Formats: sequence, C-alpha cells, structure tokens
Amino acid sequence: MGTPLGDFIRAKRDSIQPESLGLPARDRRRAPGLRRSELSLRAGISVEYLTRIEQGRYRNPSQAVVNALADALSLNAMERDHLRYLTKITGGACLAHNRPVPLRREVRPAVLEMLGLIEPGVAMVTNRLGDVLAYTSGLELVLRGAGLLEAEAPNLTRYVFTDPRSRTVFPEWDRVADEQAFDLWLGPSQGHSEWFKAELAPVAGPEFTGRLGRQIPPPRGPLRINHPTAHELRWQRETLELPSTDAQQVVVFLPADEATARALERLRGPRGEALRLVT
Repeated sequence: MGTPLGDFIRAKRDSIQPESLGLPARDRRRAPGLRRSELSLRAGISVEYLTRIEQGRYRNPSQAVVNALADALSLNAMERDHLRYLTKITGGACLAHNRPVPLRREVRPAVLEMLGLIEPGVAMVTNRLGDVLAYTSGLELVLRGAGLLEAEAPNLTRYVFTDPRSRTVFPEWDRVADEQAFDLWLGPSQGHSEWFKAELAPVAGPEFTGRLGRQIPPPRGPLRINHPTAHELRWQRETLELPSTDAQQVVVFLPADEATARALERLRGPRGEALRLVT
C-alpha cells in the first residue's frame, strides 16, 4: 500500500523530462519521466531504498534524505513545503478513528479589525477546508447571488464540488477544483482533512475523489470569476497565513487588470457596506 509521500515522489518523478535535468533522452522508456535508477543516483541513495519509500514500505526517511530527494527532483519552494508535510504525516501515527474535535470557527478580534481595514476591498478569512468564516462587503458584491455566501455555513470546497452554479461562476472550474482538493492536504490537521474528505466524497463523486491522489501542487494564476452584471472579473490572490493556533488564513483579492478594477468601482457605488462575520 502506498503512502502520500511515496505517491508524491513517484508522481513528480514521472512528470520530469530527463532532458530538463541534463540527462540523455531515450526513445524506448517503458514509463514516462525519470527512472528510479536516475533519481536514486542524483539523490545519492540506493534504488532499493527509493523503491521502499515510493511503495510505502519505508515511512521515516531522514531529513537529509528528504532534502536530497527535493534537490534531485528540482522542487520549487511550494513543492518542498509539501514534501516536508507529506513526510511528517506519512511517518506519523495512523489516523484516529474518532471524529476530531470540531474546528474553531471564531475569528479573533484582531483579525476582524485587520479585515475591516481592507474594506471596501475584497477579502475573506477561511481555512484550508474551505470554510468561509468572515468576509468583506467587497467579496459579497463579487459573489452576490452565486450561492456560496448564502449558505448557512459557507464552504468553498463543498460549493465547488456540489453546487452546479460554481461551474458558471468559475469559468476555469477544473483549475479551481484542483486547488480546493489539493488544499485539503494542508488542512488544520490530518484528522480534520480526512473526515472532511470522507463526508464530501459520497456527495461530490469522482470529480472530487479523482483529484485526491494528485500530489503535484497545482499552478496558482489569476482567478477568473463570472459576475451577472460585471461579466468576467480577474483577480490576483494574496494569502496571509495566521498563527497555527488559528488554523485560518486571510485571502485578499486584488484586481488583475484595469477592467476588473473599474467593474469593482461600479459595483460598489455610493453605498457604505459592513464587514460580514459568519456565525
């Protein structure tokens, strides 16, 4: 049985073109990407050791080995963070069978004050499971009528995979779906992530479950959102991770072009709006 760590290393190895690492291209490779022998040579470990890691038969590689594999695979900063996270959860104890303690949904007053300073900008407080915990009036203007914020407990991941309106709201739905599924690896805890996936899978179906085994972090480009009156809006996203005790993050949406900036000004109009807290 494989492990998240082994799956990631194998997926990344398969995705690499040998020529990009200065290795000779061969026409008759039985599998795409790097051979185990090539990766093990670059990392300075044996093929047998690498095989055991990939197949889940060895779950506790040293930090030196993890760093060597990251270098050998030419991982970027995001992929290195993900590799360290997978090493941690793969080497740790198996998931408890009991439902984890419910996540804290309260947003600290200081965080709400910071969100208020962003008004009338577009921002929200969320967690890696997709729970939307607080948001600005600007976000409500952008997503009003989409069906996400009208829910009693808004959750972006659940919305993307279960609400048909999300495919109209997000013209690049597949990319948004990839992001939301991948972020579950970075959830508040492994237990919370696994419970969320188990509860969502029967409802969301293969569009969701088929993405759970993908270990390569998806590219994060501008987010496109369709608005019923402002048409297509394009956003750059900046994320501020709050302290680990919060298990939350602040996401700020910045217009990616002049057309979006002008459309946002028209949506705001002369009215004053207030910060929204999901209770």
